[in-house]
Amino acid sequence: MLRAAMEALSAWAVPLLLAGIPLFAITRKVNVYSAFLEGAKEGFATAVRIIPALVAVVVALGMLEASGALEGGARLLAPLLAHLSLPASVMPMLLVRPLSGSAALGVVAEVLRREGPDSYAGRLASVMAGSTETTFYVLAVYMGAVGVKRYRQALPAGLVADLVGFTASVLLVKAFFG
Repeated sequence: MLRAAMEALSAWAVPLLLAGIPLFAITRKVNVYSAFLEGAKEGFATAVRIIPALVAVVVALGMLEASGALEGGARLLAPLLAHLSLPASVMPMLLVRPLSGSAALGVVAEVLRREGPDSYAGRLASVMAGSTETTFYVLAVYMGAVGVKRYRQALPAGLVADLVGFTASVLLVKAFFG
């Protein structure tokens, strides 16, 4: 019964929101079309403002990958990582995830292709991808979009949160899947 209700709610949530918000605005005598155009104009301006930061993140990530630094770092740290129950194939996730979600998904796909989805490395990479944030991307793009220039505690807090997410991923995957 509860499951059927949740499935019905999830199936109708987006259509109800898409119809409900404009209907609510009309009842408040808001010109929905002009409000939509104004929001679209602001969205376009925001997109233009964040393009340089986005390009910088993508270029930096491309340089790391093209130079072989990610693979080299994984090989160099492999002995230490083995003591931490972290396969070398998952090491690029630690470096890439704070930079780019797309690149992190590429790492997950590569680990799954090489080692399989039911492998320890495959499960660990998958859990890490869902347990951490793209810290540098968020700082560059989202904070840049609203004009924040000084990150102060945001960068250390984000990196500590990523470290906690990576550590918890290792502990939980090891506990649940050995």
